[in-house]
Amino acid sequence: MPVVRASEAVTHEIHGARFVSYATPRTGSKELCAWRGEVPPGTKAPAHTVNREELLLVLVGSLRVTLDGRTDDLAAGDLLIVNPGATLAVENPTDQTAITWVTTSVGLAADLADGTRITPPWAN
Repeated sequence: MPVVRASEAVTHEIHGARFVSYATPRTGSKELCAWRGEVPPGTKAPAHTVNREELLLVLVGSLRVTLDGRTDDLAAGDLLIVNPGATLAVENPTDQTAITWVTTSVGLAADLADGTRITPPWAN
């Protein structure tokens, strides 16, 4: 039974946020990737269009998300479903770090508005 201990999770940082990776092909997952996201106060990540479905559950704090032009505030316990091809922007306008749990399928890529493609190691 594959178990990933907290001490074995790999941390990545990009656009002011932290991604603590637990489930990837490197840790034994065949189809899914999962990570804990930490979004500090004042963080505003650039909009990006994803190629895989993502589920983002807010565990602590709150976030403002814009999905395909519609903006909503999410609080602890709220789940955002991001479908493939959707454009997502995430920001934390509060004074508390927001903690999320995100799940997607292996192979996630995100395209930024400037044409840059990101293939995050926590989702591949």
